[in-house]
Amino acid sequence: MRGPHNIIRLIRTGATLERTGAMGFILDAMEAPRALRVVARAMAWPFHWLGEAGDPSMPPAPRALNALGPAYIKFGQILSTRPDVVGAEVAQQLRVLQDKLPPFDTAIAKQMIHDELGQPVEEIYSEFSEPLAAASIAQVHKARLSETGEQVAVKVLRPNIERAFRRDIDAFYFAARMIELLSPSSRRLRPTDVIAHFEGVVTGELDLRLESSAASEFADNTKNDQGFTLPQVKWAYSGRRVMTMGWAEGEPLGDNAALDAAGHDRSALGARVLQLFLSHALRDGYFHADMHQGNLKVAPNGDIIAYDFGIMGHIDEYTRRVYAEILYGFIQKDYYRVAKVHFEAGYVPADRDVDEFARALRAVGEPIFGMDATRISMAKLLAYLFEVTERFGMETRTELILLQRTMVVVEGVARSLDPHINIWEVARPVVEDYIKSNLGPKAMLRDLKKTAAVLGRFGPRLPNLVENALTAQANSRPEAPKRRKRDLLYGAVIGGGLVGLGVFLSSLH
Repeated sequence: MRGPHNIIRLIRTGATLERTGAMGFILDAMEAPRALRVVARAMAWPFHWLGEAGDPSMPPAPRALNALGPAYIKFGQILSTRPDVVGAEVAQQLRVLQDKLPPFDTAIAKQMIHDELGQPVEEIYSEFSEPLAAASIAQVHKARLSETGEQVAVKVLRPNIERAFRRDIDAFYFAARMIELLSPSSRRLRPTDVIAHFEGVVTGELDLRLESSAASEFADNTKNDQGFTLPQVKWAYSGRRVMTMGWAEGEPLGDNAALDAAGHDRSALGARVLQLFLSHALRDGYFHADMHQGNLKVAPNGDIIAYDFGIMGHIDEYTRRVYAEILYGFIQKDYYRVAKVHFEAGYVPADRDVDEFARALRAVGEPIFGMDATRISMAKLLAYLFEVTERFGMETRTELILLQRTMVVVEGVARSLDPHINIWEVARPVVEDYIKSNLGPKAMLRDLKKTAAVLGRFGPRLPNLVENALTAQANSRPEAPKRRKRDLLYGAVIGGGLVGLGVFLSSLH
């Protein structure tokens, strides 16, 4: 029944998009080809009366997604990180998508906690409030632990939310395949991969044990960061559908009047939030990917507190080095080096002209660096950079888009705290420190040490591996039997040397 269900669900989706005015708006913003426009409008228009009307006070895109329900709201939030897919204007609308939905009954929440933790709520918590916030996937209550008297935040998944998401994700995949079929030019944007990314994010959010794990890992990575704290996960009171964390007490980072009244230095806070994000992205490769004012507070002692770890970004070590070199190249105005990094990383096809690409990058960087310091935007530079790389055939890379989106958000947070902040001057020490630590001779030695350590672990198996490889090669050549002993001897010498190198470098600690 999947096929009919998907078709019915997509007809309702198209009808709602048409009725709310979002259909034409989104197709225009995405610059959809004529064939896709005709098919989409032709399928949706006859059924527009089946669509939800939505809230007419909202812009078209969030109005439609709000009307379609939690899965679509969450999908809209994820798409707000993909301006390369939906266009800058739609992405901007979706960023302000209301994340406040009607809460479900507190009695249901208490029953779910009982079922998940095996104890009545009254035994676990001496106090338990009505919902303080209700989002697309879960809602949050303020409570007090009976055992310790500590105030905590209790996050509870919506009832039956897993089934609703599974149904809609299946329809999303169906729609993505139809788009790729009807619009070959859209394949560069990889719609199916976008849905897969969405499914991965949602899967993590539908199991609060994974969010608890993300919070715990993030806390371990950042425990030595000055002026930054995270609420502690209460593992004994958390499970798949319930998550309990310490209560974050402080002023919202978006309330400048409250921050001023509390005596906090907003300029220092703006610089710190930007440097923290860059440190987490470059140093750890693991960063809070939803770092807006609603997920940040300032403690009475001035520490920045982050919470809500449903969306976390991850970039591997190689990508971090590429990203840092790109930023550093722009800081130094070395556009040829920035171009070479793109080619070396395989981001731009090798058949393109590196000098032409470097000139295009200069056209991106020079106007920005000619601005007044307070108007220089790293987020704008990254946006222009992705426009240029698109023209030179760079395929969409989800991890870089998420990084760019978070950079845009964090820069917005920093500027809201200090409109005169010089983004590049604040970022420079973090980027330069990373470059010195990870792209010099010490980094090369560290990489060799890691490689040798891996080879060292294979030491006991290395002789057999070499012998088997050489035997297979020898048996494929008629003259091989005469050379087999010599090859085995060479293999043993090389293998022994690699093992020795691994042992030696492993001892350099």
